[in-house]
Amino acid sequence: MHIVVCVKQVPDTKIIKINPRTNTLDRRSAPAILNPYDAHAVQAAANLKKDLDANISVLSMGPPQAVAVIKKSIEIGADRGFLITDRAFAGADTLATSYALSKALEKISEENPIDMVICGKHAIDGDTGQVGPGIARRLDIPPITNVIEIVEVNVKERTVLIKRKIIGGYELIQAPLPCLLTVEKELNDVEYSPLPNMIRAARYEPVIWSVSDLGEVDRTQLGLKGSPTIVGKMFTPPKLEGGKRIEGTTDEQIKQLLEILMDREELFEAK
Repeated sequence: MHIVVCVKQVPDTKIIKINPRTNTLDRRSAPAILNPYDAHAVQAAANLKKDLDANISVLSMGPPQAVAVIKKSIEIGADRGFLITDRAFAGADTLATSYALSKALEKISEENPIDMVICGKHAIDGDTGQVGPGIARRLDIPPITNVIEIVEVNVKERTVLIKRKIIGGYELIQAPLPCLLTVEKELNDVEYSPLPNMIRAARYEPVIWSVSDLGEVDRTQLGLKGSPTIVGKMFTPPKLEGGKRIEGTTDEQIKQLLEILMDREELFEAK
């Protein structure tokens, strides 16, 4: 069984700052890391590897330094890594990204047919959750989103039983293989990497492809040219101002609070 995990290098949003002049993310202000949801996706594949004797590949699109997230994936348990990097990919939105990754997946599948693609639910720098389903649509395979448990993979019957999160509960879905999963963090705990994996990751050099290596590619669907998304405006939210302090006895505080609420008539307007 061949599983491919799509991973992304992102800035650590717990540290990143906003450029006050441009109101955009200052990516130089934070270290680049493996997208946390993608780490759980790699761990999911590593767990399946133990039970199914699966072969795990990871795929990423990004600048040359994105090799680091492939090495991190090798630490977790992946067998091979592929990086597609080219100036033609620059400025890609989710539509162009899913196109580029799907072409790379097709090339990977030529050598070793893919049974399952796993992605994180979303990337923490974009938070759209669109790339995974976009890949599935282009490859014409079923997408199962918000996965919280891979209940069973039946290699003989070519099916997978998935538990996915929905509003107010969860549902069980059986899907044919190949399929694509996007996973939640609660799917698993990312384990500490064993020393042999760390040594192998430090020495590992992934396969690196440019656009020309991907075969027949419509360059108009790549990068900025292939990205119909237009960002109209970016801004930082205003800082919260301190509220009015209410003092006095309980009765006095209740009276003051009611006066404040009544002054804000918009709270009582019919929506």
